[in-house]
Amino acid sequence: MERKTFADFKFNKQILSAIEEAGYTNPTPIQQKAIPPILAGQDVMGIAQTGTGKTAAFVLPILMKLKYAQGKDARALILSPTRELALQIEENIRLFATYTDLRTVVLYGGLGPKTQLSELEKGVDILVATPGRFLDLYLAGHLVTKSLNVLVMDEADKMMDMGFIGKLHRILEVVPRKRQNLLFSATMSELVHKIAGDFLAFPTVVEVTEQATPAQTVTQALYYVPNLKTKINLLQYLLKDDDTLNRLIIFCKTKTVADNVFHFLERRYGAESVRVIHANKGQNTRINSIQAFKDGAIRILVATDVAARGLDVSNVSHVINFDVPIVIEDYVHRIGRTGRASQKGDAITFCNPAEEYYIRKIEKLIRQQIPRVDIPEGVFVEKTDFEERQALAREIDAQKRKDDPEFKGAFHEKKVANQKTSKRGRNDKKRSGSARNSNRSRKKQ
Repeated sequence: MERKTFADFKFNKQILSAIEEAGYTNPTPIQQKAIPPILAGQDVMGIAQTGTGKTAAFVLPILMKLKYAQGKDARALILSPTRELALQIEENIRLFATYTDLRTVVLYGGLGPKTQLSELEKGVDILVATPGRFLDLYLAGHLVTKSLNVLVMDEADKMMDMGFIGKLHRILEVVPRKRQNLLFSATMSELVHKIAGDFLAFPTVVEVTEQATPAQTVTQALYYVPNLKTKINLLQYLLKDDDTLNRLIIFCKTKTVADNVFHFLERRYGAESVRVIHANKGQNTRINSIQAFKDGAIRILVATDVAARGLDVSNVSHVINFDVPIVIEDYVHRIGRTGRASQKGDAITFCNPAEEYYIRKIEKLIRQQIPRVDIPEGVFVEKTDFEERQALAREIDAQKRKDDPEFKGAFHEKKVANQKTSKRGRNDKKRSGSARNSNRSRKKQ
């Protein structure tokens, strides 16, 4: 039976009051499908894109099951791949637990554990943690797991991408066998299937859209751009339309490119309009930048894929992929930052010749072609300099070798051709020398 309102789930008054106060009226499709089996105590595997209300789909039934504070040790553990996502899950819990006395502690690396340990000492009902920090504190004797009866893996595909499978198996060894397991993922890769098989017992599978399908509210566009300088020119051109680009995330694939784009925008728009986040930024800097973006204090956020997951900001009008992501699933996560909660959004991708390889794979993944758009006449198309041309050619060769191990590459062919030319030159010299010697011999005769 489809639940039309949150009251249909038989949540208690405290939870319903918090939901109403937060401004939510009707459950999203993932909430309609996932909440009933979770409340019934079943293991659940949910496949849903970011921005579909997935976090509330497991947070609300957990709050309902726990009801009130009890004991000192956690009864629910939610594992998150990144600190940013862990903090946003905690924020969701606090929002919906406003009228309860349930206690939440979030654990993540990058900061000393002193504050987190002092919070644990006060008692905890729901623990939100990154796998590494959870194991560190558990092995140091700071965490007791015997009271855990619900375990959640959120963004399981991202955990696999980040190499957490070993840590997850170690965690499964130290939590009680008798527990409810919930796994949520945007895509279903081979590794996610593997961890799901180890983790879930006869799960109810909940899928609200095709795997890795961008939200229907997101309008996609693809520009073929020859080089880095032209990407900058195109970005500058698009940003002239300030009225529609009211809140923008620009994704870059490396820290260096992110910093370069940030410095360009900072010079143009001022430090009060733009921030950059990536792995080399301090934890507090990243948190403050994300908060400033959420609060509307800044209009533009430049980010590497460290922020692609869990960046829960409403009213993002545009996402620009300055670089095409190499991990193709990240395309869906990136553009999922816009077009949320039935609002319309735009996702614009810049693609150089070496990135066409990943566009083909992305289109196969999302089962649709991204609409091509010509570079506007007002954008100056720069010539590709020698170094960038060489780098692009090397990258294209590497891609071709991935698909065809027998492929030797344009550089190899050029080298062989040069060797042949050189060899012919040496042979010609030898023949020329032999001819001269022969002529001298005939003259002597």
